[in-house]
Amino acid sequence: MTFVDDTRLAVRRAVREALVDIEPGDLVLVACSGGADSLALARATAEVAGQDGFRAGAIIVDHGLQTGSDFVVAQAAEHCREFGLDPVEVTRVDVNAFATGAGLEAAARDARHAAFIACATQTSAVAVLLAHTRDDQAETVLLRLSRGSGARSLSGMAPRSGLLRRPLLELSRDEVRSTIDPKTVWEDPHNADDEFLRVRVRRDVLPAMTRALGDAVVLGLARTAESLRADADALDEWTDSIWSSCASAKGDDSEDTESEAHDAAEVELAVDVLTDLPTAIRTRILRRAAVFVGSPPGSLTRSHVLAMDAFLQRWHGQGPLFLPGGITVARKGGRIGFRRTDRASN
Repeated sequence: MTFVDDTRLAVRRAVREALVDIEPGDLVLVACSGGADSLALARATAEVAGQDGFRAGAIIVDHGLQTGSDFVVAQAAEHCREFGLDPVEVTRVDVNAFATGAGLEAAARDARHAAFIACATQTSAVAVLLAHTRDDQAETVLLRLSRGSGARSLSGMAPRSGLLRRPLLELSRDEVRSTIDPKTVWEDPHNADDEFLRVRVRRDVLPAMTRALGDAVVLGLARTAESLRADADALDEWTDSIWSSCASAKGDDSEDTESEAHDAAEVELAVDVLTDLPTAIRTRILRRAAVFVGSPPGSLTRSHVLAMDAFLQRWHGQGPLFLPGGITVARKGGRIGFRRTDRASN
């Protein structure tokens, strides 16, 4: 058996393991950009679906950021149909509508993910597969390290987050790409644009680290993310139990998850419950409250969190704090309030 045969088996195995809970007849969508990684995932998913009895389709997003993007999208859709995926859904998004000050890459990602969820809802799909590899995970950890992120952020991309699943996180980019004909692949010009920090990490930083530390550095970064995810999950469970006893929201009765904002116009936290908690839990509660009322998670820095914590640990009557997303934080007596306003901060 050749290397390509081995790696194609590995990709199919990864897809099958990620979909172990999928029932025959369920619909799974593959998010396909037309790039090598997503095309490899699309073909493998179509092959596994044919063997295991579930239905496999594709969702292709046109960000409208480049001239000729409609042609790229049409080409990706045609490849997906050739693999046997059905339905193949194509949608265009307005990236500007998702701008939060965190940069073009973040806005495009948020727009794309919103389109994935909307399409899954419309088609009754039970999962959307994303083609991130072990190399993407290592890049994500390095990017977040550069921002001084905490354990949850450094845990990288989760294998599963709601409807989104990432089957290929245990495989290298080279392994995945070896399974697809390079002549069918579209190379995104943004992947060579120095304007994007991820491009510089991919082209310059990781290769330099590999030369200095050896080929295992990518695997080590990915394993670090996996270990930190287990720690962060435990801390988040503790946070959940505290949140229910100290937080009151107006305008939304749904349960909170940090990964999404809610419709609450206001959240208040009880100071007496928070003050003596360990820092790791206290700051998670504060960050969650900010996200809950609409502050973009990717825009909240450690400096923002420490400034919020000062309302608990170093309270001397200071005025309100302004967070990204137009969120105002202020303390009044024994309560700290988080409210949406028209004023934003970076």
